[in-house]
Order: sequence, then C-alpha cells, then structure tokens
Amino acid sequence: MIRIPRARMSRLGAALAVVLLLAACGGSAPETFDLSAAAVPAARPLRAQLSIREPIASLDLDSQRILVRTGPESVAYLAGAQWSDKLPILVQTRLVQTFQNARLMSSVARAGTGLDADYSLELDIQAFELDAKAIEAHIAIVAKLLDRRGGRTLAARLFNAQVPATGTGGPEAAAALNAALSTVLTQIVAFVSARI
Repeated sequence: MIRIPRARMSRLGAALAVVLLLAACGGSAPETFDLSAAAVPAARPLRAQLSIREPIASLDLDSQRILVRTGPESVAYLAGAQWSDKLPILVQTRLVQTFQNARLMSSVARAGTGLDADYSLELDIQAFELDAKAIEAHIAIVAKLLDRRGGRTLAARLFNAQVPATGTGGPEAAAALNAALSTVLTQIVAFVSARI
C-alpha cells in the first residue's frame, strides 16, 4: 500500500475539486441554428444594381444569441441556442440570396464589395424575438431604399411578421423566426421591385 502524505492528499483533493467545478461550468456547446433565404418567384428583371448594407440593430440583437421577450419591458436570451452568425450579418446574407432567387436585379451584393450600385438598401432590425407569453415569433424590420447617385431616400417602410411557435425551445423558436423572416424578406423584395 502506497502512503500519500496528508498535505499532498489535501492538495490533490483541492485540484480535483477545481477540475470538476470548471467542467461543470463549461457545459455543452449551444445548439446552432441558421436562417433561410425566401423562395421568391422570379420577378420582372430590372436593369439595376442594388447594394444591401449591413442592418443596424440594438445591442441585444447585434449578437448570435436568440432573443426572448419575457415581458413588456424585459428580455432574455434563449438558453443553449444561438444563430450561426451575428444576426445582422445573417439577415443581410439571406436578403441578398432572396434577391438573387427573384432574379430581379442585374446585380445584387453586400455593400462594400466594390459593386457600383444604382440603389442602396438600408435595414434597421427593430425586433427579432420569440414572445414567450404569446409563444410566437415577432420580427420588425425597417427598409429604406436610396438612390445611390443622388443620395435621396426613395421610399421607406416598416415590415412586421408574427408566426406562432410550437414551443419555446431552440428548434421551435428558430423555426418560427425563420418562417417570419421569410415573410418579411418576400415583402422587402416586392417593396423594392415596385419602386425601381
């Protein structure tokens, strides 16, 4: 039998306790969810180029975390769930893809990619959350269309969508938010198409 001195034994016990505590705090990685571009039917083609700026959003939305509205003035993040990228970047990417699906513009890209666009689209994400009380997804995005050459605003509009969720877990919240975003993206494409 090997004898371990009492002082060494207590140091080993303390080290083991620290390792177990860190392992408990680490937990498992959050489940990651993505958003989809809307499947918009091909529209009448326009001889125009469009750049889409990265949307602005409040600090609570400018992250990968999935926001849950818990009360009129209170929000939280959905535990164990996150988006595949920061929400504004993800929305911008899916809107570019939605315009590409519609084959509306001769060219559409993110702002800053070197495209000499005729028009620019600015977005402000005002809500992108799961309402825990109503158990529904709620999205509100303001879109503003600008003439790049003159710099003037051609049109602006608030787009809203609410979609019931089947639950408040990560998969249910992500599915409902994805469905609501599809509605808003489709409406934004129609809005731009009618004004160019």
